[in-house]
Amino acid sequence: MQTTLVLLKPDCVAGRKAGEVIRRFEEAGFQIRGCKMFCATEDLLREHYAHIASKPFFPEVEAFMQSTPVIALALAGDHAIEKVRTIIGPTDSKKAEKGTVRGDFGVDVMANIVHASDSLENAELELKRFFQPGELFDYEMRYAASARGS
Repeated sequence: MQTTLVLLKPDCVAGRKAGEVIRRFEEAGFQIRGCKMFCATEDLLREHYAHIASKPFFPEVEAFMQSTPVIALALAGDHAIEKVRTIIGPTDSKKAEKGTVRGDFGVDVMANIVHASDSLENAELELKRFFQPGELFDYEMRYAASARGS
């Protein structure tokens, strides 16, 4: 069982696609361990996008990511990282197949609806970046125990 980070980006939130995207993840069997909406700060974005923060196009990325609040999801499931990335499709929405999140709703490389962790190591770092201790839950276990009367 892995937990991975998914960010519903401004084009997803402003385009009112968040519910549909979350529905797709739930129907694929993922457990939502955490969910929160927030406005991304400059410091948070510079840390998250450290690999491109020095690039000339970064101010455009930063402005886009601050144009509306974003939603962070912590999704758990077997092989979650790989499966989430299959559901969302490639980063460039123009190359994404119909039926994937980006193929159905994305526009290009930046306006591509979601960010998802690309490795176990990055998932661990990104989950810590966007969720504080105590903000991730394992409610299915608790629910199953309470349903049995435990």
